Order: sequence, then structure tokens, then C-alpha cells
Amino acid sequence: MSETTGASYAAAGVDIEAGDRAVELMKEWVKKTQRPEVLGGLGGFAGLFDASALKRYERPLLASATDGVGTKVDVARRMGVYDTIGHDLVAMVMDDIVVCGAEPLFMTDYICVGKVHPERVAAIVKGIAEGCVLAGCALVGGETAEHPGLLGADDFDVAGAGTGVVEADRLLGADRIRTGDAVIAMASSGLHSNGYSLVRHVLLDRAGLALEAEVAELGRTLGEELLEPTKIYSLDCLALTRTAEVHAFSHITGGGLAANLARVIPDGLHATVDRSTWTPGAIFDLVGRTGNVERLELEKTLNMGVGMMAIVPQESVEVSLTALADRGVDAWVAGEITDRGDRETGAELVGDYAG
Repeated sequence: MSETTGASYAAAGVDIEAGDRAVELMKEWVKKTQRPEVLGGLGGFAGLFDASALKRYERPLLASATDGVGTKVDVARRMGVYDTIGHDLVAMVMDDIVVCGAEPLFMTDYICVGKVHPERVAAIVKGIAEGCVLAGCALVGGETAEHPGLLGADDFDVAGAGTGVVEADRLLGADRIRTGDAVIAMASSGLHSNGYSLVRHVLLDRAGLALEAEVAELGRTLGEELLEPTKIYSLDCLALTRTAEVHAFSHITGGGLAANLARVIPDGLHATVDRSTWTPGAIFDLVGRTGNVERLELEKTLNMGVGMMAIVPQESVEVSLTALADRGVDAWVAGEITDRGDRETGAELVGDYAG
């Protein structure tokens, strides 16, 4: 009778020691995100945040959001670049939270891998930590899960959840919007983290472009363009609310500009955005031209160069633009709010892009 070796977790493909090394490598980055309200350190079963800090609010409302970065992770995997995708994750979560006027407080992450490569996991967390610093929130905990047999050795995905707080009487949204309000657009840093299934299909699968190839109109390699981190607007938006009257924000993510703007437009009103007020970046034209993608299809998939929008009263326009410019945010008046009466309400793009 032949001898058999007993089954083990390691034999099944899970390396607990590698996971422990990854935690040690990420600790220095997590420390950089700490706020005074955070208690304890990395490694506990739960992250702790001192809620007594909310006593200064009369009626604090907690805002929460969760998201991932979609198939942009495939580009990171192909490029072997892991320290930017976490930045995207923070942007997707915390820029949703700030839309209602909430201050980002803390975030947790979930990293799922086929095989734990400690340095790679630490690089992902480094990006998340750097993003949290830019958003003004703490990274209080997370989870790294190893799924051998379900994911390839180099495959991974990331997700995160965040919490913020806003005073009830300062909550932003549709009920504040009025006829005549201006729609201010804030430039995106590129594709951000939406529409990559279309982008990858067009540029990589159909056109066969190499991520390492220099693309003249982009001024860099295709891979560098596709991995450009998503801009984090959280602190810029909060600063704007302290400087000017703001009625609402809209984070331009999946679904495109019109659909996301429509989410904050109240019944009976309509947002009209004029395409002639800006020129989308070269990457949007490259995707459209290479894939023969119709403009409306591009617009309902990609941000077309606008990552965040603010709706403000006309008397706040100049101070808003100045405040954003002082923070290095490229912004412009892109449209207005009108009363459509009984006609269909929502948001629409009109005209043709400049350039």
C-alpha cells in the first residue's frame, strides 16, 4: 500500500506566510493615512474610528459607498504596474461620497488574488494609501484573499468601501437645485476607471495595439495612458463648499456625463451641457476613431474629459471657478439648469465639441 501525503492549505494553493509578509510590507503605507480619530493599528479584526469626533455636528449624517475599478485591473496586470490601481479605487469610492457634501472619514479595502505575491499586494495598498491621503481619509483595515483555482496566479481584483459625514442641513442634492443654476465641469485626468471593457475591446483586442507602443497623439505609451490614475476630487469639492454656495455635485462615472448628471436633477428641471465648451482628450478620439464608435455610444460609456460637475447659483460662478483654479483644478462653465415644464426632464449634451 503506497503512502499518501495528507492534504494541507498550502497544498491547496494558499500561502499564509506570504499573506503575513504582505501585511508587514503594507504597514508603513497604511500609517501614512492615519487621522487622529483612528484607534489601534493594522492587523486587528476590525478598524476602529472614534465616533466622539462627530459630537461637533448637530445632526451628523453618515454617507457610505462601495466600488471597484472594473477591468482596468487587467491593464495593470498586463503592464506589471500595481501601485496606481489603488489610487483609482479611492477615487471611485470617495468621490461618490463627497457628492452629497460629506467629508471622507475612513475606508477599507478588499484585494482578491490568485496567488499572494507580497510585493505586489503591498504595491496595491501603497496606491490605496496614497489615494486616501489625497482624499483626506484614513485606511483603517482591509482583507487580502487568495483564491487559487478560481483566479490565475497573476490575476487580481480590488474593491473598497468608505464612510463620510455631513451635517444634515448642509446635505447637497437635487432639492437645492434651481432654475438658472450654472453647471461647472471639472476636467478628468483621462479615462478614469470606467468603460475599460469597451476600451480594451477596441484598442487591444480588435486593433491589436501593444500597451508598450508609443502613441504620438497621446505623447506616451498606450499603457501609460490607460493606467493614468483617476483624479480624486474630494478635497477640492469640500474646499469649494466652504468658499461658495454649491447646490449639488455629480461624479461622472459609469454611464457617462448625461446619465450621471441626471441623477441629481429634480423633477421639472433640466440640465443642458454644451459640448463646445471643451475638447475631450486624445484618448477619447483614439477609442472612437479606432473602433468606429458612435459619439453617443462613447458618451454613455466614457467621461469624455469631465470627471466631476458642480451645480451652483449664477452668483457663485466666478468665485467657484477662482477657488477651483487656485487648487489647480481645470474647470469651466459647461451648461445651465432650465425649467422644461411638463417636458421630459434630466440632462442632455448639445452642440459639437471644440477643436
